[in-house]
Order: sequence, then C-alpha cells, then structure tokens
Amino acid sequence: MILVGGENLIDFIQENGGDGYPLYRAIPGGSPYNIAKALSRQGAKTGYLTPISDDTLGALLAEGITDDNLTLLSPRSTLPTSLAVVSLVNGQAAYQFYRHGTAERDLTLASLHAAIPAETTGFNIGSLAITDGTDADAWTEAWIGAHNDGIFTSIDPNIRAPFIKDRDGYLARLTRMLKHADMIKLSDEDIAWITPDQPIEDAAKAMFDQSSAALLVLTLGAEGAIGFTKDGTVRIAPVAVPDLKDTVGAGDTFMGTLLAQVSARGLMTKGALAKAPPNDIRAILETAAKAAAINCGRVGCNPPYLNEL
Repeated sequence: MILVGGENLIDFIQENGGDGYPLYRAIPGGSPYNIAKALSRQGAKTGYLTPISDDTLGALLAEGITDDNLTLLSPRSTLPTSLAVVSLVNGQAAYQFYRHGTAERDLTLASLHAAIPAETTGFNIGSLAITDGTDADAWTEAWIGAHNDGIFTSIDPNIRAPFIKDRDGYLARLTRMLKHADMIKLSDEDIAWITPDQPIEDAAKAMFDQSSAALLVLTLGAEGAIGFTKDGTVRIAPVAVPDLKDTVGAGDTFMGTLLAQVSARGLMTKGALAKAPPNDIRAILETAAKAAAINCGRVGCNPPYLNEL
C-alpha cells in the first residue's frame, strides 16, 4: 500500500456568476487528498493517512475516498473541515486557506504511527501539512521514520508562500526531509521561492545533488518537465491542452501519476529507481504530463483513470 499524508479540505472554486458576483462551487480537495485520488484511480492500492472531519463537509471528503477505492486509515475527527477559497485569474488558481483547529491537523506522531499499516511500501507527503505547527513536526518525524525503516519516501513541497510565516524554519525542515527522500517533485515556482537568486535548473540540480533522491522532477508548466537522475537529465515536452478549463490540481495529478508509474514498473523499492534506465524515466514523466493535461481540460481537480491514459 502507498500512503499519502497531508491536508484535506473543501475547495470553494470560483465560477461565472450572475449580477456581477462570482459563484463558488464546493469541491473536495487539498493537494495530498488529490494526489491520493490520482494514485488510486490509476490502480495503485492507496491509503490516505490524514483524519477527515465528521461534519457535513467532511462527509463530502469521505465520499470521495470511498468512490475512488481509497482506504481511510485514521479515525474521523470531531473538529471542523478546513476550507480553501480558489479564485481564478486568467485560468490560474489563487488560494486562500482557513485551517486553524481543523480535522486534518488533528493528529500526533503516535496517532500516525498507529495508523500506518504493516503492508506500506511507499509514503508521500507535502504541501500545507509540512508548513508549520506540531502537526508538521509529527508528519516530518513519521515520514523520516518510514524512510529509515526501508519504505519508499516521496515529497511534493507544493509551496504556498503566503502561508509560510517562518521561512527559515520551513527551509530547515524541508532540507532535512530532502535528505530522506527517494523521489522529489517540485514546480518552477517552488524552486524559485526556495532559491530566488539562482537559475531554476541550476537550483534544482543542486537540490538533487544534496538530497538522497534517485529522481527529482521539476515541472515547468507550459514548458514541460525535467527529471534529474544520477545519470543526467531527462527533459520532456509539454502536452497540449486543446480546451483549457483551469489548472487546479494539475501538479497533484502529475505527482499521483509519478507514484503510480513508479509503483507499476516495480521501482518502489530501495535502490530500484536509481537503476531505472533513462527511457523508463522518460516514459514515467510523459505519462504524468499527459495525466496533468487531461486534468487541465476539466473543471477543478479531476484526475484521469488508468484506462484514459
């Protein structure tokens, strides 16, 4: 089973409204929640590790878990559901988050350890869950512990800069985690925030060299993606989106597909991904880019199923 940890929330996504006022549609989301859905839709046995609220909005999130054959590993929480308001500007998503004292942060290191099944083969983490607070510390320790136990670990920082109040503390945590990662995925926006005074590709290469990862994937939006490995780089072209709806969840879909592809190819064991030939890395990246493009042709985060790929 591949575990995914990190926030779940309700996205209130802007749609065209009447009388000059925008309308917002409530959609279950959160970057790790979306990654878990993308992963499960592509046939991987997936466990979602974060608590979900037992309120009415939590019921929507739990329904999404059931519909996509995910296993909810933590007990439901009595705390309320986190919220995100997603406004669209020229098709690009802009976010506001409300997640203080909410269900997805209702966890401890002990509760995470109790929820991790013995059959775990992979553990993905990232986004708001590692930003700050005692929950971020718990996620970090659980994830590093899994790595030390031989479990394949991956991370997608998915940085939301306006919500990082302690930049130095966040970067210290991220640097420590990168030294325990088998696979890293980050966007050009992520790397530009982490190292603003360095060219993006140089910064990504330096990050790869300083990490324990066998593969670092840098997504470049409309310019495709680059995979960094010990044998060099693999660059892929972008996949066209004939009818762009929005980019909500594109990066999450990309990450979920990376995990699904690595698992399906038998590379989710210690050392296996580092030995994968460049053609396999290229195929993995191209499939992830195709999945993200399909998602961008839909409203909100709606990752493709395996048969669509």
